[in-house]
Formats: sequence, structure tokens, C-alpha cells
Amino acid sequence: MLFTAPALFAADTVPAATWHAQSLGMAVGYMLIFAAIGVAAAIISFKVFDKCTPGDLQKEIVENKNVAAAIVAAAVILGVCLIIAAAMVG
Repeated sequence: MLFTAPALFAADTVPAATWHAQSLGMAVGYMLIFAAIGVAAAIISFKVFDKCTPGDLQKEIVENKNVAAAIVAAAVILGVCLIIAAAMVG
């Protein structure tokens, strides 16, 4: 009698809501949502970094073919993407 009572009460509890996918469709949906948020955040952060630096970084890379500016921009984007990925994983 002592061992069956807790099992009966446990069946009445409602499972907590979670971000863990319950099916393949949910997993793909979550992946697309997080990917879109991550790409948008990376683009926005690059634009903010471009505004904070002197000159136009995008123009310097595209028109003047400045490799050093492209390496700096790539490092900024990778750094931001690492932070975003760590935040999404939790």
C-alpha cells in the first residue's frame, strides 16, 4: 500500500512544457526558427560593428578588395555567431 500511493499521484501531474522536440517535424521547425534568429542577429551585429568603426567596412571589402578588413569582419561575425550558438544551446 505504501509503494502504490505515490505512483497513483504521479500519474495526475501534467508534464512541464519544454523546448525539446517531440517529433522530427518539431525539431526541423525549431532548427529553422533558431537559424533565422541566428542569421538575423549575426547580420545586425555586423552592421552595428560597421557603424562603430571609422569608414565603411563593407565598401572597403567589396570595392577596395581589402583582405585585412575582410579578415576583421569575418572574425567579428564568427565571434558573434559563437555567442549566439552558446546562448541557443543554453
